[in-house]
Order: sequence, then structure tokens, then C-alpha cells
Amino acid sequence: MNIEVIKEFVMQNWLVIVVALIILFFVLNVVKTMLKWAIAIIIIAALLIYSGISIEQIKQTVTDVQSSTMDTLKKEATSIMLNEASKATYAAGKNGEFTITSPNVEIKGSTKSDKVNVMIRGISVGEWKLDNETVRTFVEQARKNKTAPAS
Repeated sequence: MNIEVIKEFVMQNWLVIVVALIILFFVLNVVKTMLKWAIAIIIIAALLIYSGISIEQIKQTVTDVQSSTMDTLKKEATSIMLNEASKATYAAGKNGEFTITSPNVEIKGSTKSDKVNVMIRGISVGEWKLDNETVRTFVEQARKNKTAPAS
């Protein structure tokens, strides 16, 4: 979204925006039920539609933010894995399953699979392939470290 387009819209439609804000303020302060939130959403949606912002643009923005957040989280996870590899412990379970834990990272997987589930500080960052160099290094270092008892 271009900031100039938004500025132009606000300059041309300032009266509509002010009226909508007054109605919104009135509804939020006077109406005391769930109906007020429905009315507020309708007013905001009407302003967005009137401004020319489409639902597709909103969806695209949400998708972009979500993708950017996951990329950042994966980069942080990679960095944490490299820093905590020496503190990681490997616990072998039944049927080839294993769990690797460090202060901030937990990896669960199976020797029969080429993928592992990665969690950083209790937040899942998805399923990663073992061919990822950082994950492979983390797993190998954990195996070299003191192995935790099987759970």
C-alpha cells in the first residue's frame, strides 16, 4: 500500500472519516452488548471498502507478515541451535524415536524419518528436514554430548 494513496484518500474524504469515527466512538461508549462490536466491525469494514482496500490486499498483507515472522523465527532458531549445540542432550526412545533438548531448543524425531519437529522456547517452528546443515550439526553434537536416559 502506498502512503501517498492513503494521504490522498484521507484528504478527500476527511468528513466521512470524522463522521464514521464519531459514530464508532458513540457506539463503543453507549451500546453495552456484543452488538457494539458487530457495529464497530461493520463501520470499520465499510471505511476499508470505501477507501478501496480490498479483502485480497488485507489477506496478502496478513500472509506477508506471517511469512516474514516465520522466516525471522527460523533464523533465530538456527542461531540458537548453533549456540546451544554443546549443551544439547540426546535421549533415545522406543522404535527409533529420539528427543534432543537444550535450554531453548527441543527436537523430536525418528531415525526412520528424514524430518524432525523443532520447538524454540516452547513454540513450534515446524517440521524441518535433517538435510538442513544446522539441524544435522545440532543432532550430531547432541549425540556426542552426554546422552540423557531414555524416556
